[in-house]
Amino acid sequence: MTKERPRRVERLQPFRHVPPDSFVNRLKFGARLLADFQVRTVYRRLDAIVPSLKGTILDVGCGESPYKHLVSDPGARYVGIDIQDADKFGYSNGDAIRFDGATISLPDESVDHFLCTEVLEHVADSGKLVAEMYRVLKKGGTGIVTVPWSARFHYIPFDYHRFTPSALEPMFRAFSSVTIEPRGTDLTVIASKIVVAYLRSILPERSPASWPRVFAAGMLTPLVAGAVAMGHLSLEFQWGSTDDPLGYVVLVTK
Repeated sequence: MTKERPRRVERLQPFRHVPPDSFVNRLKFGARLLADFQVRTVYRRLDAIVPSLKGTILDVGCGESPYKHLVSDPGARYVGIDIQDADKFGYSNGDAIRFDGATISLPDESVDHFLCTEVLEHVADSGKLVAEMYRVLKKGGTGIVTVPWSARFHYIPFDYHRFTPSALEPMFRAFSSVTIEPRGTDLTVIASKIVVAYLRSILPERSPASWPRVFAAGMLTPLVAGAVAMGHLSLEFQWGSTDDPLGYVVLVTK
């Protein structure tokens, strides 16, 4: 008999990503933009594109719809969909349309644009979901997809993939136009890893054995602040190599 492998314990789960729809949530959102470079780089790209989009905009794997507020054109309509088991990722969005994670329950060519941010790595058959996004997108419609590259194993065990441009290009080959952009550089990655290591040290349960680690992390706070500054500078001035980024943005047109 094969012995069942024990499930790995996730020491630092991703923080619940909430929309800036209240004073407290605006503070949380702002803090993420300051110190969470994965979110920062995704938001920067979306903020440059989404406010000008018109028509129906489908957010695939929407979570708590943290980017819904960017859909601001009077001629735009936001539709968020997420899996039935979204609670496994810490999300409960009563406005989201539920689907099975593979087949989108919308007619062919029924949406003008789609978003899919940091979702495909959590889909075992990610190619099938990409085909579904292609199917529901109107001819001439556009899509924005983001995926991580340098990211820790998260939402265990529902984390299946890391994609290179060599993997992304054939995955989206059905679209008439595909552009793949790196998010950040290796210096941004270093800054991000320092922040994650710092948070992992100060946020676990406060058992007696953990206090020395918490104290050491507190002493390193100036170093972490310097790393955060370096991360923002790397984005602003494109310092570092894009061969080892935080992730990628895929811009497509049908």
